[in-house]
Amino acid sequence: MIEVKNLVKKYGSHVAVDHLSFSIEKGQIYGFLGPNGAGKSTTMNIMTGYHGATEGQVIINGHDILKEPEAAKKCIGYLPELPPLYTDMRVEEYLYFAAELKGIKKGKLEEEVEQVIKLAKLKDVEMRLIRNLSKGYRQRVGLAQAMLGFPEIIILDEPTVGLDPKQIIEIRELIRKLAKDHTVILSSHILAEVSEVCDTVLIISKGKLVASDSPKNLEKLMAGAESVEITTKASRSEVRDILAGVVGIRDIKTEQYKDGLTYAKIDVVEDMDIREEVFFAFAKAQKALLSMNNTRVSLEDVFLELTQSEKADEADYEDADYDDEVDIENDEDEAEYKDEEDDTDESNI
Repeated sequence: MIEVKNLVKKYGSHVAVDHLSFSIEKGQIYGFLGPNGAGKSTTMNIMTGYHGATEGQVIINGHDILKEPEAAKKCIGYLPELPPLYTDMRVEEYLYFAAELKGIKKGKLEEEVEQVIKLAKLKDVEMRLIRNLSKGYRQRVGLAQAMLGFPEIIILDEPTVGLDPKQIIEIRELIRKLAKDHTVILSSHILAEVSEVCDTVLIISKGKLVASDSPKNLEKLMAGAESVEITTKASRSEVRDILAGVVGIRDIKTEQYKDGLTYAKIDVVEDMDIREEVFFAFAKAQKALLSMNNTRVSLEDVFLELTQSEKADEADYEDADYDDEVDIENDEDEAEYKDEEDDTDESNI
């Protein structure tokens, strides 16, 4: 459905996207993860045709976004981090306006607007001015705009940023509902959100793809297996002797505490739960087992492991839009460019 091939984006001497390649398959929710300055928004802006690439291709349903922008954009609905809303318009008025800009035929305008209002649960506020809506409802209006024309692909940049917990839950439910009929790509800094909502996670660091898999598989890959942590009154040698007969142990690491207690981390073969056997082994040896915890690597651990060595060297550069009208190839002027992640060019809907 989407193929990103060897994508490069440079701003002067700064490389925002560095030979990035990945594929997006139909009918899944993809999560775009990365620290600030990683290249997420820049990549999304190129995928949606907002910016051109220095090198590489983005193919959407067989259409090159740079060579056939009109055909490619018809396949995409896009919600920037800050929705491009006309706040002096009423919700319904704005959606009719957006539908006309998207080229939806007059005979289908009313039907499509009504459908997206229903999907985004905007019926109660459709006649209200957008400027009087809460941020959660503004996000819903932005999502409704992205859904107009019912494109096959919906791209959402930080769709829940700044929302309260109730609004976040509502937007997540809407994203899941969208995924039944659309391919959804979203970027987020909220790891729990990505882990809960997304089928596949793409982790980007310093403009490069460092991992691509399901959240569960990424956790397994980094963990190797689950581990069990115990604290006991047995000595380090006694711990190893007691655990020698327990099946499913890959490795044991022990540490002696000053108070005479022993801490042990037991690496376990994948998909095995040895806690019951460990408990009875210590009971049989008549050694007190003071605590036992089953631990698993989280998506946050995976993210930190993959990105900590890839942190951007230039703290000044944020992952955002740059003013294309200025000659950014002139290195002397580079200092004048600032990130514009909050760029809400209302002409781009």
